[in-house]
Amino acid sequence: MENLIAFLQKVKEASRVVAKLDGRTRAALLNEMASAIEKNRATILRANAIDMQNASDLSLAMRDRLWLDEKGILEIAKGLREIAALRDPIGAVIDGWVTEDNLKIEKIAVPIGVVGVIYESRPNVTADVAALCFKSANAAVLKGGKEAARSNAAIAEVLQNVLTANGLPKEAIAPLPDGSRETVKRLVKQNKYLDLIVPRGGEALIAFVTEHATVPVVKHDKGVCHLYMHASADYEKAEKIAVNAKTQKPSACNAIETLLIDLAIAAAFLPKLKAAFDAQKTTLYGCEKTRAIIDINAAGEEDWDREYLDNVLSIKVVNGIDEAIEHIQTHGSAHSESILANDRGAIDRFLNEIDAACVYSNASTRFTDGGKFGFGAEVGISTNKFHARGPMGIKELTTYKYLIYGNGQIRS
Repeated sequence: MENLIAFLQKVKEASRVVAKLDGRTRAALLNEMASAIEKNRATILRANAIDMQNASDLSLAMRDRLWLDEKGILEIAKGLREIAALRDPIGAVIDGWVTEDNLKIEKIAVPIGVVGVIYESRPNVTADVAALCFKSANAAVLKGGKEAARSNAAIAEVLQNVLTANGLPKEAIAPLPDGSRETVKRLVKQNKYLDLIVPRGGEALIAFVTEHATVPVVKHDKGVCHLYMHASADYEKAEKIAVNAKTQKPSACNAIETLLIDLAIAAAFLPKLKAAFDAQKTTLYGCEKTRAIIDINAAGEEDWDREYLDNVLSIKVVNGIDEAIEHIQTHGSAHSESILANDRGAIDRFLNEIDAACVYSNASTRFTDGGKFGFGAEVGISTNKFHARGPMGIKELTTYKYLIYGNGQIRS
Protein backbone atom coordinates (compact mmCIF):
# COMPACT_ATOMS: atom_id res chain seq x y z
CA MET A 1 0.00 0.00 0.00
CA GLU A 2 2.84 2.41 0.85
CA ASN A 3 4.34 1.98 -2.63
CA LEU A 4 0.95 2.67 -4.25
CA ILE A 5 0.43 5.83 -2.17
CA ALA A 6 3.93 7.10 -2.94
CA PHE A 7 3.30 6.50 -6.65
CA LEU A 8 -0.04 8.32 -6.58
CA GLN A 9 1.43 11.25 -4.64
CA LYS A 10 3.91 11.79 -7.48
CA VAL A 11 1.10 11.57 -10.05
CA LYS A 12 -0.96 14.11 -8.11
CA GLU A 13 2.00 16.49 -7.98
CA ALA A 14 2.56 15.97 -11.72
CA SER A 15 -1.08 16.81 -12.43
CA ARG A 16 -0.59 20.23 -10.86
CA VAL A 17 2.45 20.85 -13.08
CA VAL A 18 0.56 19.84 -16.23
CA ALA A 19 -2.40 22.04 -15.26
CA LYS A 20 -0.10 25.09 -15.34
CA LEU A 21 1.13 24.45 -18.89
CA ASP A 22 -0.45 26.57 -21.59
CA GLY A 23 -2.26 24.95 -24.49
CA ARG A 24 0.47 25.67 -27.05
CA THR A 25 3.07 23.95 -24.90
CA ARG A 26 0.92 20.87 -24.40
CA ALA A 27 0.24 20.67 -28.14
CA ALA A 28 3.94 21.05 -28.99
CA LEU A 29 4.84 18.26 -26.57
CA LEU A 30 2.24 15.96 -28.10
CA ASN A 31 3.70 16.56 -31.55
CA GLU A 32 7.13 15.78 -30.13
CA MET A 33 5.71 12.55 -28.69
CA ALA A 34 4.33 11.63 -32.12
CA SER A 35 7.78 12.01 -33.68
CA ALA A 36 9.32 9.98 -30.86
CA ILE A 37 6.83 7.15 -31.47
CA GLU A 38 7.84 7.07 -35.12
CA LYS A 39 11.55 7.08 -34.30
CA ASN A 40 11.15 4.26 -31.78
CA ARG A 41 8.81 2.07 -33.81
CA ALA A 42 11.33 -0.77 -34.05
CA THR A 43 11.52 -0.98 -30.26
CA ILE A 44 7.74 -0.94 -29.93
CA LEU A 45 7.33 -3.62 -32.60
CA ARG A 46 9.85 -5.88 -30.87
CA ALA A 47 7.94 -5.54 -27.61
CA ASN A 48 4.65 -6.28 -29.38
CA ALA A 49 6.12 -9.36 -31.05
CA ILE A 50 6.91 -10.81 -27.62
CA ASP A 51 3.39 -10.04 -26.41
CA MET A 52 1.98 -11.80 -29.48
CA GLN A 53 4.18 -14.86 -28.86
CA ASN A 54 2.82 -15.07 -25.32
CA ALA A 55 -0.79 -14.63 -26.48
CA SER A 56 -1.29 -17.98 -28.20
CA ASP A 57 -4.09 -18.90 -25.77
CA LEU A 58 -6.09 -15.73 -26.50
CA SER A 59 -9.05 -15.64 -28.86
CA LEU A 60 -8.56 -14.41 -32.41
CA ALA A 61 -10.49 -11.27 -31.52
CA MET A 62 -8.17 -10.48 -28.61
CA ARG A 63 -5.07 -11.23 -30.68
CA ASP A 64 -6.38 -8.90 -33.38
CA ARG A 65 -6.71 -6.14 -30.78
CA LEU A 66 -3.23 -6.80 -29.46
CA TRP A 67 -1.31 -6.93 -32.74
CA LEU A 68 0.71 -3.97 -34.02
CA ASP A 69 2.55 -3.56 -37.32
CA GLU A 70 4.47 -0.60 -38.71
CA LYS A 71 1.28 0.88 -40.14
CA GLY A 72 -0.29 0.63 -36.69
CA ILE A 73 2.64 2.49 -35.13
CA LEU A 74 2.33 5.26 -37.70
CA GLU A 75 -1.41 5.44 -36.95
CA ILE A 76 -0.58 5.93 -33.27
CA ALA A 77 1.70 8.84 -34.18
CA LYS A 78 -0.96 10.28 -36.48
CA GLY A 79 -3.49 10.04 -33.67
CA LEU A 80 -1.20 11.98 -31.34
CA ARG A 81 -0.85 14.77 -33.89
CA GLU A 82 -4.62 14.89 -34.40
CA ILE A 83 -5.14 15.25 -30.67
CA ALA A 84 -2.46 17.97 -30.54
CA ALA A 85 -4.31 19.90 -33.23
CA LEU A 86 -7.63 19.92 -31.36
CA ARG A 87 -8.82 23.18 -29.84
CA ASP A 88 -7.60 23.50 -26.26
CA PRO A 89 -10.60 22.94 -23.97
CA ILE A 90 -9.02 24.40 -20.84
CA GLY A 91 -10.05 27.90 -19.82
CA ALA A 92 -12.96 28.05 -22.24
CA VAL A 93 -15.80 30.19 -20.89
CA ILE A 94 -18.85 27.92 -20.84
CA ASP A 95 -21.22 30.57 -19.57
CA GLY A 96 -21.15 34.02 -18.02
CA TRP A 97 -23.55 36.52 -16.47
CA VAL A 98 -23.92 39.38 -14.01
CA THR A 99 -26.09 38.90 -10.91
CA GLU A 100 -28.48 41.33 -9.26
CA ASP A 101 -25.65 42.09 -6.80
CA ASN A 102 -23.48 43.16 -9.75
CA LEU A 103 -21.20 40.13 -9.36
CA LYS A 104 -19.70 39.00 -12.64
CA ILE A 105 -19.72 35.18 -12.82
CA GLU A 106 -17.89 33.03 -15.37
CA LYS A 107 -18.19 29.26 -15.66
CA ILE A 108 -14.91 27.97 -17.11
CA ALA A 109 -13.56 24.57 -18.16
CA VAL A 110 -10.77 23.13 -15.99
CA PRO A 111 -8.95 19.77 -15.86
CA ILE A 112 -10.45 16.92 -13.84
CA GLY A 113 -7.03 16.25 -12.29
CA VAL A 114 -5.85 12.64 -12.16
CA VAL A 115 -7.65 10.18 -14.42
CA GLY A 116 -7.12 6.45 -13.98
CA VAL A 117 -7.87 4.31 -17.03
CA ILE A 118 -8.06 0.50 -16.83
CA TYR A 119 -8.17 -1.22 -20.19
CA GLU A 120 -7.49 -4.49 -21.98
CA SER A 121 -5.43 -5.59 -24.96
CA ARG A 122 -5.13 -2.71 -27.47
CA PRO A 123 -1.66 -1.09 -27.04
CA ASN A 124 -2.71 1.99 -29.00
CA VAL A 125 -5.00 2.86 -26.09
CA THR A 126 -1.90 3.65 -24.02
CA ALA A 127 -0.94 6.45 -26.41
CA ASP A 128 -4.51 7.61 -27.08
CA VAL A 129 -5.46 7.90 -23.41
CA ALA A 130 -2.17 9.48 -22.38
CA ALA A 131 -2.49 12.08 -25.15
CA LEU A 132 -6.13 12.90 -24.44
CA CYS A 133 -5.42 13.34 -20.73
CA PHE A 134 -2.33 15.47 -21.41
CA LYS A 135 -4.14 17.62 -24.00
CA SER A 136 -6.86 18.33 -21.43
CA ALA A 137 -4.19 19.14 -18.78
CA ASN A 138 -4.79 16.00 -16.71
CA ALA A 139 -2.34 13.40 -15.42
CA ALA A 140 -3.08 9.77 -16.37
CA VAL A 141 -2.67 6.55 -14.42
CA LEU A 142 -2.62 3.74 -16.99
CA LYS A 143 -3.45 0.12 -16.21
CA GLY A 144 -3.31 -1.97 -19.38
CA GLY A 145 -3.91 -5.69 -19.69
CA LYS A 146 -1.11 -8.13 -18.89
CA GLU A 147 -1.37 -9.54 -22.42
CA ALA A 148 -0.04 -6.20 -23.76
CA ALA A 149 2.39 -5.49 -20.93
CA ARG A 150 5.54 -5.13 -23.04
CA SER A 151 3.86 -3.12 -25.80
CA ASN A 152 2.26 -0.74 -23.31
CA ALA A 153 5.51 -0.29 -21.40
CA ALA A 154 7.45 0.48 -24.60
CA ILE A 155 4.92 3.10 -25.73
CA ALA A 156 4.66 4.70 -22.28
CA GLU A 157 8.44 4.93 -21.96
CA VAL A 158 8.69 6.83 -25.26
CA LEU A 159 6.06 9.31 -24.07
CA GLN A 160 7.66 9.71 -20.64
CA ASN A 161 11.08 10.32 -22.18
CA VAL A 162 9.66 13.33 -24.02
CA LEU A 163 8.32 14.70 -20.74
CA THR A 164 11.62 14.31 -18.87
CA ALA A 165 13.61 15.73 -21.80
CA ASN A 166 11.50 18.87 -21.42
CA GLY A 167 11.96 19.13 -17.65
CA LEU A 168 8.51 17.76 -16.80
CA PRO A 169 7.64 14.94 -14.37
CA LYS A 170 7.27 11.60 -16.12
CA GLU A 171 4.44 10.76 -13.69
CA ALA A 172 2.10 12.94 -15.78
CA ILE A 173 1.80 9.78 -17.88
CA ALA A 174 2.07 7.01 -15.32
CA PRO A 175 1.70 3.27 -15.98
CA LEU A 176 0.62 1.50 -12.79
CA PRO A 177 3.79 -0.29 -11.58
CA ASP A 178 1.93 -3.25 -10.09
CA GLY A 179 -1.05 -4.38 -12.10
CA SER A 180 -2.19 -7.13 -9.75
CA ARG A 181 -5.87 -7.53 -8.99
CA GLU A 182 -5.29 -6.59 -5.36
CA THR A 183 -3.47 -3.38 -6.34
CA VAL A 184 -6.25 -2.39 -8.73
CA LYS A 185 -8.76 -3.04 -5.95
CA ARG A 186 -6.83 -0.60 -3.73
CA LEU A 187 -6.29 1.87 -6.57
CA VAL A 188 -9.99 2.45 -7.22
CA LYS A 189 -10.49 3.49 -3.59
CA GLN A 190 -7.87 6.26 -3.59
CA ASN A 191 -10.20 9.27 -3.59
CA LYS A 192 -7.46 11.51 -2.20
CA TYR A 193 -5.30 11.05 -5.29
CA LEU A 194 -7.60 9.94 -8.10
CA ASP A 195 -10.43 12.09 -9.44
CA LEU A 196 -11.93 9.67 -11.98
CA ILE A 197 -11.69 6.00 -12.95
CA VAL A 198 -12.51 4.88 -16.49
CA PRO A 199 -12.70 1.09 -16.96
CA ARG A 200 -12.97 -0.14 -20.54
CA GLY A 201 -13.09 -3.83 -21.32
CA GLY A 202 -15.10 -6.96 -20.67
CA GLU A 203 -18.01 -7.48 -18.29
CA ALA A 204 -15.81 -8.95 -15.57
CA LEU A 205 -13.51 -5.91 -15.53
CA ILE A 206 -16.40 -3.43 -15.43
CA ALA A 207 -18.14 -5.36 -12.65
CA PHE A 208 -14.95 -5.60 -10.57
CA VAL A 209 -14.20 -1.88 -10.79
CA THR A 210 -17.81 -0.83 -10.18
CA GLU A 211 -18.08 -3.10 -7.15
CA HIS A 212 -14.91 -1.88 -5.43
CA ALA A 213 -14.51 1.76 -6.52
CA THR A 214 -15.14 4.71 -4.26
CA VAL A 215 -13.56 7.02 -6.85
CA PRO A 216 -16.19 8.22 -9.38
CA VAL A 217 -16.47 5.81 -12.32
CA VAL A 218 -17.41 6.37 -15.95
CA LYS A 219 -18.13 2.90 -17.33
CA HIS A 220 -17.18 1.89 -20.85
CA ASP A 221 -19.24 -1.27 -20.89
CA LYS A 222 -19.76 -4.01 -23.44
CA GLY A 223 -21.25 -3.31 -26.84
CA VAL A 224 -24.27 -5.49 -27.56
CA CYS A 225 -25.21 -3.43 -30.61
CA HIS A 226 -28.19 -3.97 -32.91
CA LEU A 227 -29.13 -3.21 -36.49
CA TYR A 228 -32.88 -3.16 -37.23
CA MET A 229 -34.09 -3.56 -40.82
CA HIS A 230 -37.49 -1.91 -40.97
CA ALA A 231 -40.07 -2.99 -43.56
CA SER A 232 -39.29 0.19 -45.55
CA ALA A 233 -35.53 -0.46 -45.76
CA ASP A 234 -33.74 -0.19 -49.11
CA TYR A 235 -32.19 -3.63 -49.62
CA GLU A 236 -29.00 -2.63 -51.44
CA LYS A 237 -28.10 -0.04 -48.81
CA ALA A 238 -29.20 -2.36 -46.01
CA GLU A 239 -26.95 -5.21 -47.15
CA LYS A 240 -23.86 -3.00 -47.39
CA ILE A 241 -24.50 -1.43 -44.00
CA ALA A 242 -25.24 -4.75 -42.29
CA VAL A 243 -22.12 -6.44 -43.65
CA ASN A 244 -19.97 -3.44 -42.72
CA ALA A 245 -21.46 -3.16 -39.23
CA LYS A 246 -20.57 -6.79 -38.49
CA THR A 247 -17.49 -7.67 -40.53
CA GLN A 248 -15.43 -4.49 -41.04
CA LYS A 249 -13.89 -5.12 -37.60
CA PRO A 250 -15.78 -7.80 -35.67
CA SER A 251 -13.64 -7.37 -32.54
CA ALA A 252 -14.72 -3.74 -32.08
CA CYS A 253 -17.25 -2.90 -29.38
CA ASN A 254 -19.31 -0.93 -31.93
CA ALA A 255 -19.76 -3.91 -34.29
CA ILE A 256 -23.29 -5.29 -34.29
CA GLU A 257 -23.98 -8.54 -32.48
CA THR A 258 -27.67 -8.91 -33.42
CA LEU A 259 -29.55 -8.17 -36.63
CA LEU A 260 -33.28 -7.61 -36.27
CA ILE A 261 -35.33 -7.89 -39.46
CA ASP A 262 -38.97 -7.04 -40.00
CA LEU A 263 -41.28 -9.98 -40.68
CA ALA A 264 -42.68 -8.17 -43.74
CA ILE A 265 -39.33 -8.36 -45.58
CA ALA A 266 -37.70 -11.38 -43.94
CA ALA A 267 -38.56 -13.92 -46.66
CA ALA A 268 -37.21 -11.65 -49.42
CA PHE A 269 -34.14 -10.30 -47.60
CA LEU A 270 -32.79 -13.14 -45.48
CA PRO A 271 -31.55 -15.45 -48.30
CA LYS A 272 -29.63 -12.55 -49.85
CA LEU A 273 -28.24 -11.51 -46.49
CA LYS A 274 -27.10 -15.06 -45.78
CA ALA A 275 -25.22 -15.15 -49.08
CA ALA A 276 -23.56 -11.82 -48.26
CA PHE A 277 -22.49 -12.99 -44.79
CA ASP A 278 -21.40 -16.39 -46.09
CA ALA A 279 -19.03 -14.55 -48.43
CA GLN A 280 -17.51 -12.93 -45.31
CA LYS A 281 -17.39 -16.32 -43.49
CA THR A 282 -19.66 -15.01 -40.77
CA THR A 283 -21.13 -17.61 -38.41
CA LEU A 284 -24.87 -17.05 -38.14
CA TYR A 285 -27.34 -17.91 -35.39
CA GLY A 286 -31.07 -17.34 -35.71
CA CYS A 287 -34.47 -17.57 -34.08
CA GLU A 288 -37.03 -20.16 -35.21
CA LYS A 289 -38.63 -17.77 -37.72
CA THR A 290 -35.23 -16.98 -39.21
CA ARG A 291 -34.30 -20.66 -39.47
CA ALA A 292 -37.57 -21.40 -41.24
CA ILE A 293 -36.29 -19.18 -44.08
CA ILE A 294 -32.52 -19.84 -44.07
CA ASP A 295 -30.46 -22.78 -42.82
CA ILE A 296 -28.32 -21.47 -39.93
CA ASN A 297 -27.50 -22.39 -36.33
CA ALA A 298 -30.17 -22.09 -33.66
CA ALA A 299 -29.88 -19.08 -31.34
CA GLY A 300 -30.47 -19.65 -27.64
CA GLU A 301 -32.02 -17.07 -25.34
CA GLU A 302 -28.58 -16.26 -23.94
CA ASP A 303 -27.32 -15.31 -27.42
CA TRP A 304 -29.41 -12.12 -27.45
CA ASP A 305 -27.25 -10.80 -24.59
CA ARG A 306 -23.93 -11.98 -25.98
CA GLU A 307 -21.06 -9.73 -27.05
CA TYR A 308 -19.26 -11.98 -29.52
CA LEU A 309 -16.39 -9.63 -30.45
CA ASP A 310 -15.93 -12.06 -33.33
CA ASN A 311 -17.27 -12.71 -36.83
CA VAL A 312 -20.49 -14.14 -35.39
CA LEU A 313 -24.00 -12.69 -35.70
CA SER A 314 -27.41 -13.48 -34.23
CA ILE A 315 -30.51 -12.81 -36.36
CA LYS A 316 -34.08 -12.39 -35.14
CA VAL A 317 -37.29 -11.79 -37.10
CA VAL A 318 -39.48 -9.20 -35.37
CA ASN A 319 -43.10 -8.31 -36.03
CA GLY A 320 -42.66 -4.59 -36.54
CA ILE A 321 -40.92 -1.69 -34.84
CA ASP A 322 -42.62 -2.22 -31.46
CA GLU A 323 -40.99 -5.63 -31.06
CA ALA A 324 -37.66 -4.33 -32.37
CA ILE A 325 -37.56 -1.50 -29.83
CA GLU A 326 -38.62 -3.80 -27.01
CA HIS A 327 -35.90 -6.31 -27.90
CA ILE A 328 -33.19 -3.63 -28.00
CA GLN A 329 -34.30 -2.06 -24.73
CA THR A 330 -34.28 -5.53 -23.10
CA HIS A 331 -31.02 -6.90 -24.49
CA GLY A 332 -28.98 -3.87 -25.59
CA SER A 333 -26.10 -2.39 -23.61
CA ALA A 334 -26.92 1.28 -24.34
CA HIS A 335 -23.92 1.55 -26.67
CA SER A 336 -24.84 1.91 -30.38
CA GLU A 337 -28.07 1.02 -32.20
CA SER A 338 -29.17 1.59 -35.81
CA ILE A 339 -32.35 1.50 -37.90
CA LEU A 340 -32.40 1.01 -41.66
CA ALA A 341 -35.57 2.55 -43.06
CA ASN A 342 -37.07 4.97 -45.56
CA ASP A 343 -40.13 5.60 -43.37
CA ARG A 344 -39.51 8.97 -41.68
CA GLY A 345 -41.96 8.21 -38.90
CA ALA A 346 -40.22 4.93 -38.07
CA ILE A 347 -36.81 6.62 -38.10
CA ASP A 348 -37.95 9.42 -35.78
CA ARG A 349 -39.59 6.99 -33.39
CA PHE A 350 -36.48 4.76 -33.24
CA LEU A 351 -34.14 7.73 -32.68
CA ASN A 352 -36.35 9.16 -29.95
CA GLU A 353 -37.25 5.97 -28.07
CA ILE A 354 -34.03 3.97 -28.11
CA ASP A 355 -32.05 4.62 -24.93
CA ALA A 356 -28.41 4.36 -26.03
CA ALA A 357 -25.35 6.58 -26.24
CA CYS A 358 -25.39 6.58 -30.06
CA VAL A 359 -28.49 5.97 -32.17
CA TYR A 360 -28.19 5.86 -35.98
CA SER A 361 -30.47 5.88 -38.96
CA ASN A 362 -29.29 4.34 -42.25
CA ALA A 363 -25.65 4.05 -41.21
CA SER A 364 -23.26 1.52 -39.74
CA THR A 365 -22.71 1.46 -35.98
CA ARG A 366 -18.98 1.24 -36.70
CA PHE A 367 -18.85 5.06 -36.73
CA THR A 368 -19.10 5.19 -32.92
CA ASP A 369 -15.49 6.19 -32.58
CA GLY A 370 -13.66 9.25 -31.30
CA GLY A 371 -11.77 9.70 -34.55
CA LYS A 372 -14.89 9.42 -36.70
CA PHE A 373 -16.73 11.85 -34.41
CA GLY A 374 -13.93 14.39 -34.85
CA PHE A 375 -12.51 13.96 -31.34
CA GLY A 376 -9.08 12.75 -32.53
CA ALA A 377 -9.47 9.62 -30.40
CA GLU A 378 -11.38 8.64 -27.30
CA VAL A 379 -10.72 7.38 -23.81
CA GLY A 380 -13.49 4.92 -24.57
CA ILE A 381 -17.18 4.72 -25.41
CA SER A 382 -19.10 5.62 -22.27
CA THR A 383 -22.35 3.81 -21.56
CA ASN A 384 -22.94 6.05 -18.52
CA LYS A 385 -25.64 8.70 -18.52
CA PHE A 386 -23.90 11.17 -16.24
CA HIS A 387 -20.94 13.42 -17.10
CA ALA A 388 -19.91 11.59 -20.29
CA ARG A 389 -21.82 9.46 -22.79
CA GLY A 390 -20.65 7.91 -26.06
CA PRO A 391 -17.12 8.64 -27.38
CA MET A 392 -15.27 10.34 -24.52
CA GLY A 393 -12.86 12.97 -25.82
CA ILE A 394 -10.97 15.90 -24.36
CA LYS A 395 -14.08 17.92 -23.46
CA GLU A 396 -15.34 15.01 -21.37
CA LEU A 397 -11.99 15.04 -19.53
CA THR A 398 -12.76 18.50 -18.15
CA THR A 399 -14.96 19.74 -15.37
CA TYR A 400 -15.72 23.37 -14.55
CA LYS A 401 -15.51 25.96 -11.84
CA TYR A 402 -17.04 29.38 -11.28
CA LEU A 403 -14.97 32.56 -11.23
CA ILE A 404 -16.75 35.36 -9.39
CA TYR A 405 -15.55 38.95 -9.81
CA GLY A 406 -16.68 41.45 -7.21
CA ASN A 407 -16.09 45.06 -6.27
CA GLY A 408 -16.55 45.10 -2.51
CA GLN A 409 -19.96 43.39 -2.36
CA ILE A 410 -21.20 41.92 0.92
CA ARG A 411 -24.39 39.95 1.47
CA SER A 412 -27.11 41.69 3.44
